[in-house]
Amino acid sequence: MSSLRITEIFHSLQGESNTVGLPTVFIRLTGCPLRCVYCDTAYAFTGGTKTSIDAIIDQVDQYATRYVTVTGGEPLAQPSCLELMTRLLDKGYVVSLETSGALDVSAVDPRVSKVMDLKTPSSGELGRNRYQNIDYLTPKDQVKFVIGSDEDYEWSKAILAEHDLLGRCEILFSPTMGQQNPTELAEKILRDRLPVRFQIQLHKILWDDARGK
Repeated sequence: MSSLRITEIFHSLQGESNTVGLPTVFIRLTGCPLRCVYCDTAYAFTGGTKTSIDAIIDQVDQYATRYVTVTGGEPLAQPSCLELMTRLLDKGYVVSLETSGALDVSAVDPRVSKVMDLKTPSSGELGRNRYQNIDYLTPKDQVKFVIGSDEDYEWSKAILAEHDLLGRCEILFSPTMGQQNPTELAEKILRDRLPVRFQIQLHKILWDDARGK
């Protein structure tokens, strides 16, 4: 029986992406090969509980909501994540995957909405970006840039142009909490007429850094 190491499963409002504000079940998988400077889920790097996929789905069913987000850590570090997402989709859930972009996304079920980071210079993990993943993005997917500095912003604009990302999928620009002034980032986006979605992490505004929210 397939299983995954799970840090937590919880019901909250989606705090990011194009489904922000919608009630969502989050499945947080344990483990991540990256160590981004701004990471706010370091508690998911280790530990967790080995849980069968059947048990995970049973728990998700209890919340009676349509949306499920598989997150981490880095979910794709556990191969059985692929089976979990397909089974959730087959049950009629709308499934999104939050991934660092450092691992191969080619085997992800095409029905999944991928929310993929491209790591900016201030993340400390710029060299881990797997640019081949861009070939597997579709219009329902999203690429997120977490921006903590002017350098990050200019780098992100250059990557948009270099890889024609605006013509491929939706783009999210998110300020690094406590590092990038969100108003200044919003003003830059407006100044440069960038057709990107500005986002602030809603869950942090509502619940600060509380786990399970």
